[in-house]
Amino acid sequence: MVPDGSAGRDWEASYQAGEIPWDKGRPHPALVDWLSRNRLTGSILVPGSGTGHDVRALASDPQANVIGLDLAPSAKVMAESFGKRGNEAYLTGDFLSEFPLAAGSFDAIFEHTCFCAIPPGRRPDYARAVSKSTKPGGFFLAIFYRNPSPRGEPGPPFGCSMEEVDALFGNEFQLIEEHTHIPTFDGREDREVLRLMQRKPA
Repeated sequence: MVPDGSAGRDWEASYQAGEIPWDKGRPHPALVDWLSRNRLTGSILVPGSGTGHDVRALASDPQANVIGLDLAPSAKVMAESFGKRGNEAYLTGDFLSEFPLAAGSFDAIFEHTCFCAIPPGRRPDYARAVSKSTKPGGFFLAIFYRNPSPRGEPGPPFGCSMEEVDALFGNEFQLIEEHTHIPTFDGREDREVLRLMQRKPA
């Protein structure tokens, strides 16, 4: 799902064992809701794409070409086992250090489960990867977790504040919209923020 060492989890082993509680079997409800009123088109990247539910939701737009990137080879295999919704494809790789595509390749990036799972010390690397991958004027649509799951419950391991997000992305991106009360999965109510940001001109 995300790079080695993230939250101490062996992501490939988790997929092989079927221990993937973060996979809810469908795209994030807030993404579906946002897409019902807006569009993301062109080349789109989904880092930490897992089994590809969000990828397929984005690929339902015929003008979107979506790539799901995940560290775990088994996640790619599982994602490819679903029927295609449109122009989507899956790659295996480390978004933070071994990203296989050229800089400035994407019109948009969608974030849901990668940022929250990497160790907080690697968040600057993540922000640089997002900036490097997004074209000037391109978009970063993200669902951020403000606080982690209660101890003993499955869920994102690392929360964040919007002040931290501003510090990480504010130099390269401008905030377009923010929503704090979004449709989500059971147990995550009022714990997430959806933000749309746009990369500033070069």
